Amino acid sequence: MVLLRLPLYPGGGVGNLDFRPHTSDFRPKPRGSILILPERRRVVYLHGGVERKARGRSADVATLGNLCVDVLLSVPSLPPVDKKERMEYMEKLSASPPNKKYWEAGGNFNLAIAAARIGLHCVALGHVGDDIYGNFLLDVLDEEGIDMVSMDEDPDSSQLHSALYQTLICWVLVDPFQRHGFCSVSDFSREPAFSWMTKLSNSVKKTIERSKILFCNGYVFDEISPKIIISALDCAVESETAIFFDPGPRGWTLLNGDPEEQRAIVRFLKFSDVILFTSEEAEALTGMGNPIKAGKELLKSGVRVKWVIIKMGSKGSISITKSAISGAPGFKVRVLDTVGCGDSFTAAIAFSFLRKMDQVNAIILANSVGAATATGSGAGRNVATLEKIVQLLRFPNLNEDVELWKSLIEEYSEQEEIVLVSKYIVNGSAGRIVYVSIDEAVLQLLPQLEAASEKKKSMSY
Repeated sequence: MVLLRLPLYPGGGVGNLDFRPHTSDFRPKPRGSILILPERRRVVYLHGGVERKARGRSADVATLGNLCVDVLLSVPSLPPVDKKERMEYMEKLSASPPNKKYWEAGGNFNLAIAAARIGLHCVALGHVGDDIYGNFLLDVLDEEGIDMVSMDEDPDSSQLHSALYQTLICWVLVDPFQRHGFCSVSDFSREPAFSWMTKLSNSVKKTIERSKILFCNGYVFDEISPKIIISALDCAVESETAIFFDPGPRGWTLLNGDPEEQRAIVRFLKFSDVILFTSEEAEALTGMGNPIKAGKELLKSGVRVKWVIIKMGSKGSISITKSAISGAPGFKVRVLDTVGCGDSFTAAIAFSFLRKMDQVNAIILANSVGAATATGSGAGRNVATLEKIVQLLRFPNLNEDVELWKSLIEEYSEQEEIVLVSKYIVNGSAGRIVYVSIDEAVLQLLPQLEAASEKKKSMSY
């Protein structure tokens, strides 16, 4: 199911908005690293690229758009496919305001929170409204030590009261069989949620220029026009900021979308440094069922692509570069919820990329972070903690399917060596497969995470 996100207001209203009166003695209120201005509520980046004059890169990861509140509800059945029935389903959901206990930070907040918890300095680029949902998201950012730069280009104060400027809401629905459905009013619209955005703001450009990584996923196209998204991409390329792109389920629809959408996704596939797909998404884009073959094909399409990462859920993941192919089984855990696992996985890939880790350690770490998130319920503030990740790595229990990996490698006819992580085989080789012990890899990873923990502690003081 393609998830589109637009504003949703329970009961058809805009909720209990809290607009501060502007008085002569009012001073902007700092919320940790977020500053709120009185006349038009703005969030600006205080620690990094906009206000601070320090040299070098200020943020480790900047996420582009896709900021929303997820409302997580258990439902007897998932939304119907029929458009009319689906609309009636939506009307029932929005008939009354959801209890705040069901709210959670969603979208790119999942990645930003997971990345911040392993010691990365993150900034969210996007828009949240001056409403109860926006205030909730700003509080979460403050608690997690994440900065934000508004993508608003000085809107007229009267416009801020418009429904078009309100915080995005996505209903995350779980049926009795633990299947997930995603629902929003934009299931009935092709216009981006923030169609009022006409260009990339200067503050966003400066932040991209001063960030080490710009992350974008396919859902941002539901909020922002392809023209602005391409501007962000071009800004990153010009400033030599690394680009991470995860098209998600939107990849196929974008490649078959309007000319601007097609142009945008082709440019991302061409100019990104790291691209991430599920095995199903990689097959949809290449027509190749073998994830190694599909990854190799996607690697060829890029000018700047350094890593292609294929996610295979609990089975593990594969990393493909021009010089190496690496595979790692997933971790066996008691799964409560898979929402946010992919975002958490990507946060760990960013961590590894910035620390120039080898591919094997990168995907082991990413698998562990994704698995740690799966042990919690919901995403947002429920994504993996550093403590859970370290615990999984110290006592690694791999979901190792030897026959699956052998078949994937045998189907890949090129005579390249493939590095494979194993709990059964100590370092050695068999044919094209070079085995690496999970225990040896963990010994290299744990000091990196301990250093991240110390860095995080020092930043909190």
